[in-house]
Amino acid sequence: MTPAADPAAPPEENRTGGWLLLTGIVIATLTEAVAGTALALGRFDILGDTLATPDEFAWLDISYVGLKLIGFIATPWLLTRFPARDVLLASTLLMGVACALAAFIWRLDVLIPLRAVQGLAGASVLVSGQALLFLAYPRARQPVLQALFATGAVVAPATLAPALQGWLVDSQSWTWIFLSVAPVALAAAGVILAADDVTLPVAEPAPFDGVGLALVGVGMLSLTYVLAQGERWDWFEAPRIVFLSSLALAALALLVLRRGRRPGPGLFDGTVFRSSDFTFACLVSFVAGAALLGSAYLIPTFAVSALAFTPTDAGLLLLPSGGLFVVSLLLSAGLFQARRVPPIATVPAGVLLFIAAMVLLAGANADSGAGTLAAPVLIRGFALGFLFLSITLIAFSGLPDRNRAYGIGLFDAGRQIGGLIGIAGLQTLLNHQVVANQTVLGANITAGGPAVGERIASGAAALAARGLDPAVATKTALAGLARSISGQATAIAFDTAFLAIALMFVVAAPLLIASKIGLARFARRRAAALPEEA
Repeated sequence: MTPAADPAAPPEENRTGGWLLLTGIVIATLTEAVAGTALALGRFDILGDTLATPDEFAWLDISYVGLKLIGFIATPWLLTRFPARDVLLASTLLMGVACALAAFIWRLDVLIPLRAVQGLAGASVLVSGQALLFLAYPRARQPVLQALFATGAVVAPATLAPALQGWLVDSQSWTWIFLSVAPVALAAAGVILAADDVTLPVAEPAPFDGVGLALVGVGMLSLTYVLAQGERWDWFEAPRIVFLSSLALAALALLVLRRGRRPGPGLFDGTVFRSSDFTFACLVSFVAGAALLGSAYLIPTFAVSALAFTPTDAGLLLLPSGGLFVVSLLLSAGLFQARRVPPIATVPAGVLLFIAAMVLLAGANADSGAGTLAAPVLIRGFALGFLFLSITLIAFSGLPDRNRAYGIGLFDAGRQIGGLIGIAGLQTLLNHQVVANQTVLGANITAGGPAVGERIASGAAALAARGLDPAVATKTALAGLARSISGQATAIAFDTAFLAIALMFVVAAPLLIASKIGLARFARRRAAALPEEA
């Protein structure tokens, strides 16, 4: 069903933001890509320099992600009060300032609020930037525009940022990760200011909902803490996790009920879910977010912990897949824009290729190298391009300008929450599998057995030949055997985790197909009922 045109919107042919505006938006998204993944490879260096405990350090993640989720919900309201271009410019500069300060401040009590500011600014950059693309450019050009936007918003944090950060951690220090954001933010701001003014739809200001914002804050921060720290406290065995889970559910439930009783737009606009395409795309994005962020967490972690890669090598492992990610994005955009292929057409190919990549990664072992991982990582990148552009166009193409920003915020929040759930589940699975695998492997290595004795004797002889005392050499050989068992247990655990991601898509695919059919039927019944009600 085609939505009615907005009276305040300029004609499609009069919307032309120019290449400078597009370039500025893409560069601005790079600031969030670097800041959002800054702790992935620099974690241990930051821990050492700040003298923080792991529990204290966790607040750097919690503050960033929690405020990012709040920003996804709050930014669309902000766009009803201020021009989208001004919001994008201010949030980009705010991100640059917050990152520059973080590069020179090592006190944890200051870094935590700075990370919160970075999360809020990052969400505002993503929502305002993508909304501006839809507002400033005609619908016919959106496939290519959204593909280019995805290179900064999705490709960069998944591939380019880890490579940059790994190199900076190994060659410089973690502070350079944050410091590198400042010139990028300045460049983005300069390009945005240099872009020609564009005529944009005038949004009707929405009233401020302080109670709703408080409920969003409580719900999102509580949910973020539960998903980030649940494994640390053995989930619902800890009273704090039970309490915060209940608090998050209660706050979000009250928020939904409150919005249902308040007509008109406010902090968020639930009417976007009347679009069956948007609702379906949100469900797919939730699953895809778990797959994208979950695999982006697993691959470098596997390389560092099981294969003993350096941070630089682990970051470079994902870099080539970014090229294929961009290729599949542009290929999909060409099919949609030039050939008029419906966006849903590439989703099955993306899902199947992603499953194949995870199955291939599950075949890796402790002796695998970069060459073994290259093919599945490249396939993963190619698959993601087919998925994310399709989901974006399905979600937003049918929404009117007046509430598209609300849809973007809710869509991004759902993808981020899906990613948090995916990472939390994979962390739990990994920890349980490592312990279980060590138990099984240890039980099958009998002290005094011929194979064990031969392994220890050969290792001790090699060490003794290098001048080590025979008694010390034997103990060192025993320690080496223990490390080998631990490494094998870890590698097997990662294989199980990769298979779990593939299985998630296998299980989710028929459910998503069923939801698509059900939503389409509901939309037809609703459309048929509207004339009768009128």
